[in-house]
Amino acid sequence: MTIDLRSDTVTKPTKGMLDAMMQAKVGDDVFREDPTVNKLEARVASMFGKSEALFFPSGTMANQTALKLHTKPGDQVICDKYAHIYNYESGGASFNSGISCKLIDGNKGMFKAEQVLDAINPEAYYYSHTSLVEIENTTNKGGGACWEFDEIKKVRAVCDEHSLGFHLDGARIWNALIAKNETTEQYGTIFDTISVCLSKGLGCPIGSVLVGDSEIMKQAIRIRKIFGGNMRQAGYLAAAGLYALDNHVERLSEDHKKAKEIGETLSKLPIIRTVEPIETNIVIFELNIDVNENSFVQKLADKDIHIISMGSNKLRMVTHLDYTNAMHDKLLSTLQTII
Repeated sequence: MTIDLRSDTVTKPTKGMLDAMMQAKVGDDVFREDPTVNKLEARVASMFGKSEALFFPSGTMANQTALKLHTKPGDQVICDKYAHIYNYESGGASFNSGISCKLIDGNKGMFKAEQVLDAINPEAYYYSHTSLVEIENTTNKGGGACWEFDEIKKVRAVCDEHSLGFHLDGARIWNALIAKNETTEQYGTIFDTISVCLSKGLGCPIGSVLVGDSEIMKQAIRIRKIFGGNMRQAGYLAAAGLYALDNHVERLSEDHKKAKEIGETLSKLPIIRTVEPIETNIVIFELNIDVNENSFVQKLADKDIHIISMGSNKLRMVTHLDYTNAMHDKLLSTLQTII
């Protein structure tokens, strides 16, 4: 029994999802003639109360398109020091859009509206022009933490006051919605653009969707083409997204429950220094300084349990659709004996 907790992207399509994919009606999406892609885009746009949506092969491409829509070369985007767009998108902000990131020293990937205000550059010509604020919910590097919606509204107010765009990297927004009992409509009223991932948590083999209103989104398809993201009969992939939205959102609470149980077990082990607070499906923990990180990871690997290292004795586990109850029982028992 292989247990892979490196990410919630390691899942395989379920039988129901595969059946939906094989039955999909398709066309050439470059000509905008794929009915299943069109259906997925219309559905996600409607969910967030936006007029437009565009299907992408990856969340990184969706985020990078959003950055380009909101900025001009030389501009600056405000984001947290843990932001995915800064840490894990290969420097795309500078390479693709010619912009820089103004990093906020937040808490678990989240910050306050006052910090945004302080980060906005003066209008003097020798400063880069601040044009966009970006947040991530849930925060990947912050251990799956969820923003408080009231704080998001305060950030929106700062954006309005200073004519800044507001983008949400919602790669795991589905987890946040379940954990906080929030709605897609709430988020749609706040953000100018939102990227949502279908392969993180929802079990799809590929795909993200960028949503926004028509004015901001009118160049999105051109930018996707520039980035090489146009696909032909993509309806087979879009069908997986539609199936996931119907069947795999509410069940995320199961992943959250398992993650918290893992955290409870870890917190009782003498070799564990700290376990970050767990809100969703990501467990980040730190080994005691006298414990060899590589040895710990290898001991788990020897039991066919695979997790990811974050460096400095910090490790990560992510629960997901393919992590079964039997796997969960095996992991908990293994952790209790690994010392």
